[in-house]
Amino acid sequence: MKHSVEAARPLNLSRRGFLAGTGALVLSVSVPMGSARVQAQQATPAAAGTRIEAFLEILPDSTVKFRSAFVEGGQGIYTAMAQIVGEELDVEPANFHVETAPPGPDYLLIGGQMRFTGGSMSVRTSYDAMRKLGASARAMLLEAAAAELSVPVSELTTEPGKVVHAASGRSLAYGDLAEAASALPVPETVELKAREDFRYIGKPEKRVDVLAKSTGKAQYAIDLKVDGMLYAAVQHAGRLGQKPVSLTNEAEVAAMPGVHSLHKLKGAVAVVADSWWRARRAVETLEVEWAEAGEGTPFVMPADYSTAAHMEKLKTTEGEGLAFESEGDAAAALASATRKVSAVYDAPPLVHGQLEPPSALARWNGDGTLELWLPNQAPEMFQADAAKIAGVTPDKVIIHSPMLGGFFGRHFLYAAASPYPQAIALSKAVGKPVKVLWSREEEFLRDAQRPMGVARFEAALDDAGQPVALSAVTVGEGPIGRWFGRQPDKVDSSTVEGIAGKPYAIANRRVGNILVEDPMVIGFWRSVGHSMNDFFYETFFDEMADAGEQDPFELRMKLLEASPRHNTLLQAVGDLSGGWKRGPFEAEDGSRRARGVAMASPFGSEVATIAEVSLEDGEVVVHDVWVAIDPGSIVNPAIIESQVNSAVALGLSSALLEGVTYVDGMPEARNYDLYPILSPERMPKVHVTIVESGAPMGGIGEPGLPGVPPAVVNAVAALTGTRIRSLPLSKHDLTAKG
Repeated sequence: MKHSVEAARPLNLSRRGFLAGTGALVLSVSVPMGSARVQAQQATPAAAGTRIEAFLEILPDSTVKFRSAFVEGGQGIYTAMAQIVGEELDVEPANFHVETAPPGPDYLLIGGQMRFTGGSMSVRTSYDAMRKLGASARAMLLEAAAAELSVPVSELTTEPGKVVHAASGRSLAYGDLAEAASALPVPETVELKAREDFRYIGKPEKRVDVLAKSTGKAQYAIDLKVDGMLYAAVQHAGRLGQKPVSLTNEAEVAAMPGVHSLHKLKGAVAVVADSWWRARRAVETLEVEWAEAGEGTPFVMPADYSTAAHMEKLKTTEGEGLAFESEGDAAAALASATRKVSAVYDAPPLVHGQLEPPSALARWNGDGTLELWLPNQAPEMFQADAAKIAGVTPDKVIIHSPMLGGFFGRHFLYAAASPYPQAIALSKAVGKPVKVLWSREEEFLRDAQRPMGVARFEAALDDAGQPVALSAVTVGEGPIGRWFGRQPDKVDSSTVEGIAGKPYAIANRRVGNILVEDPMVIGFWRSVGHSMNDFFYETFFDEMADAGEQDPFELRMKLLEASPRHNTLLQAVGDLSGGWKRGPFEAEDGSRRARGVAMASPFGSEVATIAEVSLEDGEVVVHDVWVAIDPGSIVNPAIIESQVNSAVALGLSSALLEGVTYVDGMPEARNYDLYPILSPERMPKVHVTIVESGAPMGGIGEPGLPGVPPAVVNAVAALTGTRIRSLPLSKHDLTAKG
């Protein structure tokens, strides 16, 4: 199946007022926002995702307040949750008011043990549970209506927002039934809708947050205020691992207008003031003497560190590494081969450069609790980490999770790359709520970056030019191992994803990794290891095709004959592009163009991508990108299309322009002037087709990115005859090419 709060308004509420109920009729007991203790006190904790009262509140007007286990960051999760729950509850998605749930066991929907908004996991890990939740609530409403109307449940049905008794023409609004329904037990089993009866799932429903965002009423962390709040700006040490020793002009800065106090922090200094602009002016005026922090400092950047030297280290590190994937005997096949091809690829570190700069708001309350408003992707993890930092137990930490102004791994637990530890310390020091906001320059200085990577490939071809063996070794460190721990006998999957597990029928293959630690604070980036590893593999695939005198599209089709899902998808993107043609060829406007193709299998979805490019004054121009995506099954095709478009933009930006450069332990770029990103005029036309294969549901937010860099680079190679193995393309001289 195919499918072509006002920002300036302060939160002038006491804590008691903030935590009070809304006065709504609720479907069972309402859990106050921010309260983890209510859930912790349950005598018999329910399985995650089953306690209706933790998720749903039916308001008097029959609209629904829904607490999402996952954080909205532009990926459309609030809308998807409204569609999934609304489908079984029988409430229109537009009538949902969605907010992020507080920490608590009810929301640990990933394996019943954790929640994390990332890895394109939100919908696919909660889909079944949220459908059952909606169906259970609907069953309770039907039971309450049967008692009210004195009729059997079997005679009742529902229409959006109400229970209907067709025989008598009577109906009851959900809002009028919520109180009675809340007293009923949650049914042990419920019947879910048949797919052919879906009203909302699979349809392009409008986003539930679009009105608030388009009218400026959506509140992000940088918009939030509380009574008595002060502002803080920081100046970080230029290099990780340094500490402030003295402030040479302390008295001068302390006397500046609006300044409340000056503070030394770990690796930074801060000024607290009555406005952020005054705090920033003051902290930038501050003259600081820095020194080495000494032993015990978590992250230390060597004074002589440079990205160029570290890249050279990765490229010259020899060996086969620890094997992650091994099929057949690649070493023997390579040793006996008469036709071989080899190449080394690399990609630089990347910043997140999100639209919303990092911020955090902390308030210590009179009862000893710590309240935090901060952008995050994992409320329970942040609650536990904040408790350690603050020296309290987790039940004393109240986490609020506003919408994210961009994330893709930026809002994970990088304490050295986040302002929340600073907000906690400053609020305690001044005895008032403190909001810390980093300037763009401080963000670039302390971002948790995608690590750089290197991959070495060698392949053997038979007499017909078909690949019969492939060996790949990645060199570097991945974020999964960094943040979730490494095992000495296992490869961090984030260092090889996008290279291991490829569906091509190559009989002998081996994929390994050599761990080389990176002194930078590395983090997750959109599509994680796939973001560079699919570039490495899929461009090398074209090198194998060229060496064997094969068309790269046709060779992929041949090697995917035993995998109908991938073969169908590749054919779909070829059809979407009007039929595969590599080129070079002359376009209607007279420009000389070529196309490249790539496949990717990220986060449970399958993607095929074709890009068409030309050269203009030595600069790569991408005209069209065609993407066929198979996520198994879908919830909202409009959101999928928008996510693919945004993924193409980010993938293209990384391929053409982006790269972090460190010299003497410090980044050269401190803002977008030295870190160019894709501009609107360089955005190509994006064409999307969705193929529902019926496979288990995959992710959406990240899969559209990995195929873009290799498709573009393969097109450039077809156009110029030159293989580019290092990103970004902007660092290569293509003036005389084409």
